[in-house]
Amino acid sequence: MNLSYWEIKSWLTNVDYTIVGSGIVGLNCALQLKQRFPKANILILEKGILPQGASTKNAGFACFGSLSELIDDLKSHSEEEVFQLVKKRIDGLQLLRHTLGDGSINYQQLGGYELFSSSDNVFEECKTRQDEINSFLKPLFNQDVFRFEPDIFGFKNCRDTLCVNQFEGQIDTGKMMKSLLQLVLNSGIKILNSITVEGFSEDSASVKIKTSQFEFSTSKLLITTNGFASSLNIPEVKPARAQVLITKPINNLHLKGTFHLDHGYYYFRNIDDRILFGGGRNLDFKGEETTEFNQTELIQNKLEVLLKTTILPNTPFEIDHRWSGIMGVGQQKKPIVQQMTNHVFCGVRLGGMGIAIGSLVGKELADLLYS
Repeated sequence: MNLSYWEIKSWLTNVDYTIVGSGIVGLNCALQLKQRFPKANILILEKGILPQGASTKNAGFACFGSLSELIDDLKSHSEEEVFQLVKKRIDGLQLLRHTLGDGSINYQQLGGYELFSSSDNVFEECKTRQDEINSFLKPLFNQDVFRFEPDIFGFKNCRDTLCVNQFEGQIDTGKMMKSLLQLVLNSGIKILNSITVEGFSEDSASVKIKTSQFEFSTSKLLITTNGFASSLNIPEVKPARAQVLITKPINNLHLKGTFHLDHGYYYFRNIDDRILFGGGRNLDFKGEETTEFNQTELIQNKLEVLLKTTILPNTPFEIDHRWSGIMGVGQQKKPIVQQMTNHVFCGVRLGGMGIAIGSLVGKELADLLYS
């Protein structure tokens, strides 16, 4: 790349901390580092023109897990692990709201709802274990989280009873990321977009980073690429594509809140008089283990069918736009926040809970460098 002396001197010289990825984790980590080390030279590298992955692509759910999801988690994690997962999500949401303010992210606590298919036994299990899970979460909320109520929205082809969670909220993802980016830039942190990190090597004093455009050295390297982590030697994280669509505005839209269906594999919400609807990864787990930002006929058709037959059975609608995001998942749901080598650290594997835990994972990653 044809870089001038000024460009090298101003952007790529004496870099203290280089963060790969300008998503929720990377930006929060940068802010935390700047607060702790005000004179530090911090550089963020982002391969997209906007934050790639999931930070600007997600559905904007300020949630910590539906009842069926938490019951599922307890089948593969200990009670203490699940409790800590939920606590981390709640603490992360509080940190996000404190950092940016509810107004700048359009936070609304409209409640969350879980729908149940009439053809499986998930509903019965959730009813049976409702009191147990509420008791389990009582130390975090000081009151019951989940309750069952009749469906007031007119859904079809599912049970006429919903599981309600009064503590669930929603945000405007675009406003959140714009506010976070502005806060970072105002703090004197530099961001370079359209730069892909292709590799790095380490000596006793620093890390040499090779990018798609140039090479340079940094004192510390922090990887926050989540769904793309495996390309930077973090094999415990697999990409998981999430496909989404949004309708055109619907007159007198009666749905308000965040909604979960089929163990959380489908999710929808209201936004700007529209329905945003995503999911379906469980139709083709292997095919959706990809970093390609595409949509598939299989999943998009299923989303449309569910809209017509279950969510908006008596309401005409048109699809306005479709997109996809890339999450980072693994065998365990606990994020990986660790020191990899002397000068390289990572904060990845957010498991589809980036809104909830991204701010906290960024803080925890920065905390690794304080000690």
